[in-house]
Amino acid sequence: MNILQNLQTKFKYANIVEKFISINVAVFVLLFIFNTLGYLFQANSPIANWFILPATFEGFITKPWTIITYGFVHVNFIHILMNLISMYFIGNLFIQYFTPKQFISFYILGTLFGGIVFLLSYNFFPAFENDVSNSFLLGASAGVSAIFIGLATYIPNYQFKIPLIGFVKLWHLAAVWMLLDMIQIPAGNAGGHLAHIGGALFGFFYVNQASTTEIKFWSKIVGFFASKKNPLKTVYKSKKTAPKKQANTTYKQQKINVILDKISKSGYDTLSKEEKDFLFKQGK
Repeated sequence: MNILQNLQTKFKYANIVEKFISINVAVFVLLFIFNTLGYLFQANSPIANWFILPATFEGFITKPWTIITYGFVHVNFIHILMNLISMYFIGNLFIQYFTPKQFISFYILGTLFGGIVFLLSYNFFPAFENDVSNSFLLGASAGVSAIFIGLATYIPNYQFKIPLIGFVKLWHLAAVWMLLDMIQIPAGNAGGHLAHIGGALFGFFYVNQASTTEIKFWSKIVGFFASKKNPLKTVYKSKKTAPKKQANTTYKQQKINVILDKISKSGYDTLSKEEKDFLFKQGK
């Protein structure tokens, strides 16, 4: 009983990355136990089949929840070990710049998009025509890829010091990550590599759009409706307020650029508390 209480306490006070790691480990242990019992009692279908994503549209329609649940399922120890090590290091760096809620969004939506790419690929490319009925997808890799590529898109010049190599920028590691997935598609586990690419593309486009197009798009909409409110006062107000808003925006952008430049050169930990708070508020 004390062990269970200790685990509950640790889970309660763990950060979001550690909680997701714990969930994946718990699912792995439970599936291992159920699969062992299923083998002993000669059950017709392993319980994992209800949570992994099938490659056929017919199989997916009967189990639509698998487009998400597959991202928490592992049946091989090496597979879950490698995924969770990646999640730990990448995830803890991610939450220095993003919120726990955003971590959840990247993981879940990256898993979703990875599953979509997997399904479309296996039902579109002739190379998988003979394998589609026997193929399935599982593992956290698509979600981890979304987190990693999203982070690399946000702070591409962040540097790591690697022994015998020296300083390497984050976008260099992300490029190698993507390249390895692409060149390994013909070598085996094609569905897994395609799902990784799907999650990675989501991470890239989500951060890229959020930091550029989305802001401009919404500002145009707000400006459009503001001008409709009182056309007679539009010219008068624009002379008074527009320069202030523009100056304020320019100042904030300059300050953000200075902080990001400092991060790329020296790392996040070198920021002052004021700079961290300012960056966090702007990120929200």
